[in-house]
Amino acid sequence: MTRWTRPGNGRRHRRWSVDVARSRLSVRDVLTEAAAGITQRPTRSALTMLGTVLGVGAFVAVLGLTATAAAQIGQQFNLLTATTVTVTDAGAQQAATEGRPSAAIDFPTDAGQRIDRLNGVAAAGLWWQVSFRAAATVISAVPGALAGSPADMGESTPVYAASPGLFPAMGATLSAGAFFNGFHQATAQQVCVLGAALARQLGIAQLYGQPALFINGIAFTVVGIMGNAAENSDMLLGMIIPSSTALRLFGAPSPASPAQMLIRTRLGAAQLIARQAPFALDPDHPAQLSAVPPPSPRRLRVAVSKDLTGLFYALGAICLVIGMVGIANTTFVAVLERTGEIGLRRALGALRRHVAAQFLAESTVLGLLGGLAGTALAVGTVVLFALIRHWTAVLAPAVVLSAPFIGAGTGLVAGLYPAVRASLIEPLVALRR
Repeated sequence: MTRWTRPGNGRRHRRWSVDVARSRLSVRDVLTEAAAGITQRPTRSALTMLGTVLGVGAFVAVLGLTATAAAQIGQQFNLLTATTVTVTDAGAQQAATEGRPSAAIDFPTDAGQRIDRLNGVAAAGLWWQVSFRAAATVISAVPGALAGSPADMGESTPVYAASPGLFPAMGATLSAGAFFNGFHQATAQQVCVLGAALARQLGIAQLYGQPALFINGIAFTVVGIMGNAAENSDMLLGMIIPSSTALRLFGAPSPASPAQMLIRTRLGAAQLIARQAPFALDPDHPAQLSAVPPPSPRRLRVAVSKDLTGLFYALGAICLVIGMVGIANTTFVAVLERTGEIGLRRALGALRRHVAAQFLAESTVLGLLGGLAGTALAVGTVVLFALIRHWTAVLAPAVVLSAPFIGAGTGLVAGLYPAVRASLIEPLVALRR
């Protein structure tokens, strides 16, 4: 282009100049170049993206599995904390502490019926370990056994008194026969239920011959064998007789082993029943009975969930770092292989920042695609695992929605060093290779 200029002396001089168009690279051009660079080598791009898929997928999966497992743990804790109440004869305990004899059992004879009328009670039963007044108590499977003889099991066999409601309250199951019922309790029958361990020790597996155990020569017909119990599992080692029979033959419980009531409640009713039970049993002297629900393990549950979440956050971060290293390595190799292309672009007018933007865009797009694929894979894994375990899948929306962008950020950070290296390549050096 020719331009005329007029200097100060009035003469006109001709000056030659060349206008060179300024190099520009729009966002659309960057995305187009990134897509072209990815599709030119689909296999390498897929392998590069695999690191982000695994990293983001592992990150979302471990967080989802952690939340799901923590919710299940919390549910189990809630079931344990909200379904059991123990009522203890505080009057007998106080008498034992003060060194004075207890007058009688503080539970009324209709204690089970009173508790059953409370809303939220599933089952309730009274029990205590029988303390014998006799100096030498003989418990044997044969009549007339002498104290200290091989047939005597008195010192090694605990005897428990219980009301019929205790068996459903402690989740007991039968392996043979039946539990004693309200008729045996009302008429103080001399029957017993053996624990599974004691029955095996005695060699009793069937009850067709109506076997019996003898306490100081008093016969107790075995009506059932208790196979298992969720609560009070120590009773599997002994024999259980009706509480009315124990009161008639052996007297009230001793202060050293006071009577207790086990109450099984519906979910969430334990705290309410613990407050109501003493008044329902003894309205005039509720302080004589102490109702204690199991302590809430909320702190333990929160601590377990916090520890699990922290652990899996660390594992997810490690997976992301591994994916980032994979992308960085592959992108750097791509820069070395495309040195000639970079030199040609620089020779045609591309600026350093344009070259850097191109490689950053490629690594970011790879990270975004890997994040999308990894998120979909992780969500499917969490849902499938929950279905197999019959759990409820728990996925935080913030984690699922942000995971693809975490993958894009991982790709962006991974591509920084290769992009800088590519932008520093000189056109002349690149074209000579």
